[in-house]
Amino acid sequence: MKKITIAIDGFSSCGKSTMAKDLARQVGYVYVDTGAMYRAVTLYCIEHNLVADGKVNVDVLRRQMGQIHISFQLNGQTGCPDTYLNGLKVEDRIRGMEVSALVSTVAALDFVREALVRQQKQMGADKGVVMDGRDIGTVVFPDAELKVFVTASAEVRAQRRYDELQAKGEDASFEEILQNVQHRDYVDQHREVSPLVQAADAVVLDNSHMSIAEQNEWLMNQFMQALEK
Repeated sequence: MKKITIAIDGFSSCGKSTMAKDLARQVGYVYVDTGAMYRAVTLYCIEHNLVADGKVNVDVLRRQMGQIHISFQLNGQTGCPDTYLNGLKVEDRIRGMEVSALVSTVAALDFVREALVRQQKQMGADKGVVMDGRDIGTVVFPDAELKVFVTASAEVRAQRRYDELQAKGEDASFEEILQNVQHRDYVDQHREVSPLVQAADAVVLDNSHMSIAEQNEWLMNQFMQALEK
């Protein structure tokens, strides 16, 4: 059976990663969470004191980008890849609110995107990959055989993020999360480098009122149709 490239783009906290992971597992493809890569760079900035008053020391980060190595290792218990930063597992730390509040700012830096896009292109060179992010169908894989653009209301996405943090036992404020979601939407859509836009040939999924099972079934149908083309 031929292999294709699947690009899933959309707004933050839309469930893109969950969809992508589940599809990759079902069809035996490689899954790459590009959002985790930008989160890992953001965590690096925080841990190396490159952030002050919500701003990143761009000059120092530019010089140190060559020292930032991001990789993924399959977690035998979850069946999903965990994110590693310079050899250390950071999967849980990159999902916190401190990183979430800054990641869109870091992702807007041209030299950060250029470095990570190069890595992403290499990861998907042999096809058989499911990759999700903000610019996968427009920049990383403009020739992907299946492009999906996922959206949902900001309130629904904030509630999902709130529930996720609560389930992990972390303190969370719904209003703070909603403001973060709205801020990230604005930054992602208005940045100069690779802004979040729907690819002209992408199929749109608004999953505001869909269960995980329903969206997985929808995505599998799209996958099967793309294979037949």
